[in-house]
Amino acid sequence: MSYLLRVQLPDRPGSLGSLAVALGSVGADILSLDVVERGAGFAIDDLVVDVDAGSLPDTLITAAERLEGVTVDSIRPYAGILDTHRELELIDQVATARHDRLQVLVDSAPRVLRVGWATVVDTGPHGAYRVVGSSGAPETRPADVPWMPLEKPMLLDHEGEWVPDLWRTMNTTLAAAPLGTHGRVLMLGRPGGPEFRPSEVARLGYLAGIIGTVLG
Repeated sequence: MSYLLRVQLPDRPGSLGSLAVALGSVGADILSLDVVERGAGFAIDDLVVDVDAGSLPDTLITAAERLEGVTVDSIRPYAGILDTHRELELIDQVATARHDRLQVLVDSAPRVLRVGWATVVDTGPHGAYRVVGSSGAPETRPADVPWMPLEKPMLLDHEGEWVPDLWRTMNTTLAAAPLGTHGRVLMLGRPGGPEFRPSEVARLGYLAGIIGTVLG
């Protein structure tokens, strides 16, 4: 079984090697790694690790956090391997799709951006509505979306009054970015966290901007 770990660790030589040894000591094999963000003296990495069936994820957390300065931000089951070219592949999929390009976008975005669900939201005479949604995207519609129209990618207040109760109950962290110049927005939900990092919000903005241009 595979898990996706988001880990904060010291940004110094040997840190990742020590982490690999610690995870290996409990039978975990690192399949791939993606650097999410770097800051002053630290790095945020996403690692896909493979463990034997029946192994407890708590074992991975304990092994990692035995190392000085290492914190596991989140851990969740994961299907697939991280791909550093995933955004480019998504752009290509949308550009070459003959029909339902928006549906192609939201169907692939959760895997590419490592979130639980994705929707395209627009506004009309009766307020905000969902244009398309991925598998697992909530059907519940926010009564009001005060942050639309959206001018730039942003982390959304997932505890705001506009957020449906179901989303809050599932502790769904949220981010959104303009999808072209017609007012539509690509919104991402990550039930159970972790919170979106600034680099992830920026990446979402770049991706949504390019796909907005592709969609015309």
